[in-house]
Amino acid sequence: MARKLGLMSLLIGLMVVMTGCFNIEEPIRAENDGIWDSFFVYPLSWLVTNVAEALNNSYGLAIIIVTILLRILILPLMIKQTKSTKAMQALQPEMKKLREKYSAKDQQTQQKLQQEMMALFQQHKVNPLAGCFPVLIQMPILIAFYHAIIRTPQINPDVDPSYTGLPQDFLWFELGSADPYYILPLVAGATTFIQQKMMMVQDNPQMRALMYIMPVMIIAFAAFFPSALALYWVIGNLFMIVQTYFITGPNVGKSKEAKSGGAKTK
Repeated sequence: MARKLGLMSLLIGLMVVMTGCFNIEEPIRAENDGIWDSFFVYPLSWLVTNVAEALNNSYGLAIIIVTILLRILILPLMIKQTKSTKAMQALQPEMKKLREKYSAKDQQTQQKLQQEMMALFQQHKVNPLAGCFPVLIQMPILIAFYHAIIRTPQINPDVDPSYTGLPQDFLWFELGSADPYYILPLVAGATTFIQQKMMMVQDNPQMRALMYIMPVMIIAFAAFFPSALALYWVIGNLFMIVQTYFITGPNVGKSKEAKSGGAKTK
């Protein structure tokens, strides 16, 4: 679990670094050079713009539709990640017994624990890191969409001083400005919490801390970033919540654990 948490932290750090390394202050255009802008960011910006034009210039609806399309596109990866989570959850009772059996903290005992854990994973054909690989694969797509939103002048006029169009309104907020009532950031944080709680496979301090830290970070970012990004986070989270519910049911880590534990007591 520590290794998996470390990998997840590395992925989050990589996402932050990737986001900051590219020039997010330059508007995205068809003539932009580079593989990142030409093959990742611009096609998504073009898609959002064309969908918006088809919807009477409603960029808010366009962001919602493209977000759902992207989530459907990476749905096979997310299903694989969810199934990996379920497989790990089913092994929690046996993993708990191994931790209790090898509870001593000396190096020899911990090495034996790792060996027994690996044997358990091999026996059940479970890769404890399999759930992280889909996240790594989909990350460039999601970061590219982040750039497409932040660098499209119609959505974020501040990125292009030469843009003379009017700010795009959607519901009660402007897409290029932060939500003045902080409703969208709070919804983004709440849906992030629900999504993580549904996916939490075991109750340990590290995972519980992450479950509370991530929503707070999302609220903080969404409170200052353009509302278009917060809208993207909300729709993406809602899609994930619905997906997780229909694939695993609510509280993925509880009902199965009870069944698994009951089977062992026979």
